[in-house]
Amino acid sequence: LLDEGWIWAEAGESPITHAMSDDIPEREKEVYLAQLAEQAERYDEMAEHMRAACMFGQEFNERERNYLAVAYKQAVGQRRASWRIVSAVEAGEEAKGNHMTTASATGYRKKIETELKTLCQTILSLLADLLIPNATSAEAKVSFFKAQGDYHRYIAEISDDRERTGETKLAQKAYEEGTKIAEDALPVTNQFRLGLALNYAVFYYEVMQKPTDAVRIGRKAFEDAVREIDNLGEESVKDSALVMQLLRDNLTLWTSEAAG
Repeated sequence: LLDEGWIWAEAGESPITHAMSDDIPEREKEVYLAQLAEQAERYDEMAEHMRAACMFGQEFNERERNYLAVAYKQAVGQRRASWRIVSAVEAGEEAKGNHMTTASATGYRKKIETELKTLCQTILSLLADLLIPNATSAEAKVSFFKAQGDYHRYIAEISDDRERTGETKLAQKAYEEGTKIAEDALPVTNQFRLGLALNYAVFYYEVMQKPTDAVRIGRKAFEDAVREIDNLGEESVKDSALVMQLLRDNLTLWTSEAAG
């Protein structure tokens, strides 16, 4: 299923064209190194540099929020993809009765899970302790609550029983908090409001396994935006249209599955 992580994966900036002096302030140096790591496609290091930038306790501007989103979406996304591949292999080996190879696959899956959870827990701590408390704009708050919901969702996806239940509740709470702010302060065509609705709908479909609610959330966001889209400028239309396309693709998939 498509969520807003797909957009961040495509959102890299143009190559770096300027050099930095030796006396650049430490916070700005970390942000610059994150930008450099993005160009080198070294996303674990990009995430670490943005974590270091967070620790200065200053509010992130939109560019810095984008770097943070790209870094953790890519680092976590790579491991989510690896986890799905290894889990499928593990299930196949188990079905064949290959106990030794199943055990090896299980161990490898758990290694990936540990890496994935560590990354998610790192960004969740940054969100709860620094990023959300320091955010002053509605767009920043909505963006951060969406991210909080996303990373709890990613942990829930690979967890069992009590941990899955707990992470699911935390994800839902974060999405709900973000939705309240978005509905109060952002227009229905705003890309951050749409992105939150997109991922909230995916959460209901994938984790809660409530396709009717997923369709309801996605359809309302899409139809509300369609009614107002003509009032946007060209650049804003482009940003919002990307998310609206993902909403429409998911709605098409979900409704066709329900009909089938």
